[in-house]
Amino acid sequence: GSLMVHAMLFVNTQPGSRPLSSDVAVGIIFLSQTVVGALGNSSLLLHYLVHYLMGFMVRHTDFMIQHLIVANLLALLCRGVPQTVAAFGVKDFLSDFGCKLLFYLHRVGRGVSIGSTCLLSVFQAMKISPENSSCSELKAKAPKYIGFFIYLSWILYLLVNLIIISHMTGKRSKNNITSMKDFEYCSSVHHHRTIYSLHAALLTFPDVLCVGLMLWASSSMVLILHRHKQRMKYVHKNSSPRSSPESRATKNILLLVSTFVSFYILSCIFQVCVIVIYNPHWMLVKMGAIVAGSFPALCPFLLMSRISSASRLSFSEIRNRKIPDVRWNI
Repeated sequence: GSLMVHAMLFVNTQPGSRPLSSDVAVGIIFLSQTVVGALGNSSLLLHYLVHYLMGFMVRHTDFMIQHLIVANLLALLCRGVPQTVAAFGVKDFLSDFGCKLLFYLHRVGRGVSIGSTCLLSVFQAMKISPENSSCSELKAKAPKYIGFFIYLSWILYLLVNLIIISHMTGKRSKNNITSMKDFEYCSSVHHHRTIYSLHAALLTFPDVLCVGLMLWASSSMVLILHRHKQRMKYVHKNSSPRSSPESRATKNILLLVSTFVSFYILSCIFQVCVIVIYNPHWMLVKMGAIVAGSFPALCPFLLMSRISSASRLSFSEIRNRKIPDVRWNI
């Protein structure tokens, strides 16, 4: 209690500071988003750990979702925790190394989250594609390369985001304050606009490529589901067949991808504004951070319906002894 009061007084006594109510409201939003998202992702990670220890079969999509959950936790905690602390008035609690590390890990987690969601949508599109389609050969080979592409995405984003280390610095840095862009608990060194453009292009190219693949895969899945529905309309004219597990999984992944793309586009708009504007307004920076944390926080709850149906299927299969007690690994 005394720490919270001290933080509030600190905010209120700073010259030219924002209204106290604005900081508290933003702090509560960040705190709620971080706590809810961390609990949701952690519970799903624990779910997979329990299933693995109990010997349930791990599907290929489960492997991708596990990496997606880890990436979400990394992105959420490395941005949400310092944003929450800063919103309640503590501005210079991170050193140069702390700022570089947190911004770097946030970007890596965000990137792997994009890569995992992309792989999930592409794999599902190939999985439900007809046997006589152009993806038939890839469909058979895809499971063997899932692990390779997941680990490749980690390596790629670990390397690409090394640029962040040269940009970020702590608030206590001795650099000239006029050459710094303020992020409240950290600062970014101003560079020439040409350098900014090159760095932005390098950082966004993998993201844009992944989003493009997601949109292609999503369009393919929608088209395949529509054609399947049209065929089933004539086959089951006098019955009401329940949708297949593949169809339900596809719809859940489509929901996940559409949510991700929506938040990604909003996040990109805010990021471009923050980069282009020399001294961005504090509300613009805060809104960008809130939007960036929205998908990692919502993602586990979008996945829960798929997880619960997969769990019921696994229990049913084990009870009926239709599958052996094996674990699938890459």
